[in-house]
Amino acid sequence: MSDRIETDVVIVGAGPVGLFAVFELGLLDIRAHVIDILPKVGGQCAELYPEKPIYDIPGFPMVTGQGLVDNLMAQIEPFHPTFHLSEMVETLESLGTAEAPLFRLRTDAGTEFVTKAIIIAAGGGSFQPKKPPIPGIEGFEGSSVFYAVRQMEPFRHKRILIVGGGDSALDWTVNLAPLAKRLTLLHRRDAFRAAPDTVNKMRALVAAGAMDFHLGQVVKLEGKAPVLEGAVVRRDDGSTFAIACDVLLPFFGLTMKLGPIADWGLNLHENLVPVDTEKFETSVPGIFAIGDINSYPGKLKLILSGFHEGALAAQRVFHYVYPDKRLVFQYTTSSTSLQKKLGVHAWGRPASRTCQPGSPAA
Repeated sequence: MSDRIETDVVIVGAGPVGLFAVFELGLLDIRAHVIDILPKVGGQCAELYPEKPIYDIPGFPMVTGQGLVDNLMAQIEPFHPTFHLSEMVETLESLGTAEAPLFRLRTDAGTEFVTKAIIIAAGGGSFQPKKPPIPGIEGFEGSSVFYAVRQMEPFRHKRILIVGGGDSALDWTVNLAPLAKRLTLLHRRDAFRAAPDTVNKMRALVAAGAMDFHLGQVVKLEGKAPVLEGAVVRRDDGSTFAIACDVLLPFFGLTMKLGPIADWGLNLHENLVPVDTEKFETSVPGIFAIGDINSYPGKLKLILSGFHEGALAAQRVFHYVYPDKRLVFQYTTSSTSLQKKLGVHAWGRPASRTCQPGSPAA
């Protein structure tokens, strides 16, 4: 027996952009259910870099990935969204018309949704790390080999070998160097795809003797799985040398898979969903795409861009959910009705947690 849920909107993806869409919809009295394949909210911020600092969120000089997620969860609390975690949308069926969309979604957990609109905020889809072709690496995974850093403390006083030349490799090199017993960065060449400032910080650490940098590729792991003792590295000239390490962090990027979304008839272009820039609607009326998964001229893959896209998508969703109502644009700074929804007093302070959103402030 599947669970049948009727709702205004289903959001596919519980990353920062999907969470902020809950907020924008909530201000318009639109109910949302959120589906994510991961077992927790936060998307890549929570899964891949919860402790990594982010510097380009407006109003936050610096916030960690998990800190941003925590703040978003606090922001949407008044709207009581329902999350369906560790579930993946498997099928989509259109029940309505272009003027009055209606959809039936089913997940791999047997949950069925009937909804008037869908917002896809799934980043690049489900992500999987690109693994290096090192014999026997599987035996060390989860104990000595990690493809993401979810907490830094477990790496304290460890001999760490980081492999890669992109932002993740360089960012974690700079962040983990102060904790490590010894940290080594390994890359195929002395050129990087990371932010120049981070590269300069890494080179300064090398110059100060605080870490090591070598050129080459890992061809063999030493130690009896799952305990890593070192790695054998091959140089371009064919010679080899060993690096002692307790932990290997290969950062070779991610492989993104859209999964069933690829079969939704959304006119995909290079695995991205084309949208307009007025309301971020796809080629299917009632289905929207925001965040890294969408594509349009001038697109920037930034979290703040996804926030903007979610706000405009919510405005259009309102017309599908309330076709007979006129949308009146309001500011949270001056609208008492919006402030009541958010549970704040007229003078801007949060109301008591026991006060229900929409009720008079205590």
